[in-house]
Amino acid sequence: MSPGLEDLLMQYGVDLAVWGHEHSYERMWPLYNYRIYNGTDSDPYRNPGAPVHIVTGSAGCKENLNPFFPIKMPWTAFRSLEYGYSRFTFHNTTHMSIEQVETTQEGATAVIDEVTVVRESHGPYELLKKTERGYL
Repeated sequence: MSPGLEDLLMQYGVDLAVWGHEHSYERMWPLYNYRIYNGTDSDPYRNPGAPVHIVTGSAGCKENLNPFFPIKMPWTAFRSLEYGYSRFTFHNTTHMSIEQVETTQEGATAVIDEVTVVRESHGPYELLKKTERGYL
């Protein structure tokens, strides 16, 4: 991701960034400049210190042209190469849920990943006094 775009996401307080055209699914921890800004250790997606990033596009393509990097990066919370789709539910102005649903050739489905992002106060993320695990 270009640093300029990432700065805009922080400046405008974007809660969730959804990216596509990868034939996979990946959910990141709240992330800025390759650093994780979880809300807390026990509830990382409650009032996170940076946007949550989702890469989704697992509806097709089994040519394995874009496999994952063999080593899972520290900012990756979950990833899957299985066929499926993402489902987003916006409960109210503070809570949104993301589910990754795996599908089989037989038509069976199963939720393989789910998370709820809670942001009780909207606005720009603080760019000062950040640490790798949150704010000072």
